[in-house]
Amino acid sequence: MDFLGGIGFGYIMVMIAGLVISGLASMWVKRSYSKHSQEMSASGMTGAQVARSILDRNGLTDVKVEPVAGQLTDHYDPRSKVVRLSEDNFNKPSIAGVSVAAHEVGHAVQDSSGYLPMKLRSGLVPVANFSQQLFMPLLFMGVLISPFFIEIAALVFAGVLLFHVVTLPVEINASTRAYGQLTSYGFLSRKEAGGTKRVLSAAAFTYIAAALTSLLMLVWLLLASRQ
Repeated sequence: MDFLGGIGFGYIMVMIAGLVISGLASMWVKRSYSKHSQEMSASGMTGAQVARSILDRNGLTDVKVEPVAGQLTDHYDPRSKVVRLSEDNFNKPSIAGVSVAAHEVGHAVQDSSGYLPMKLRSGLVPVANFSQQLFMPLLFMGVLISPFFIEIAALVFAGVLLFHVVTLPVEINASTRAYGQLTSYGFLSRKEAGGTKRVLSAAAFTYIAAALTSLLMLVWLLLASRQ
């Protein structure tokens, strides 16, 4: 019972820490996005127009730009070669919308240039999904049968952490590209681009939070396997 109690307490503490970190990241993103989505850019260009222009300037005329339902559902689909922007970002000339659009276009540019971290992340998607599904059954087996299965769970969960770690340079690079292209092409003034930095920095913290939460889980699994 001491073993089970220690496992349960440790797991609860890791989950609470993860929820706190993720919650803070989510609050920062929503606050930053909400503020700058109300600020219209002087150029008057919508997120869709900016995305199309940057894509064309980079020779990516085959990549489409489409609206997608929801808020902050923006993403680049490398299989379909489509930049999908949430409806507000697609239609409005807000600083936040333009910034998010440029960030997603950054992923399209990464894809076309064969950016290695993006290739690695794409290859790790099935590994991370498999690891996420398998580690909990292994953890339960470790609690009920033998700590050996917790060691296996830790090994499996390392795939999730690796995915989040590889994601960091992919997202940071896309944001760096976005800021550079928004300012160099004149879509946003340097002053307006300060909002871009704040929006993209907040978004980047969500990926840092995910990596940190995964690291905490892996450390806990390793410690639990030795109880």
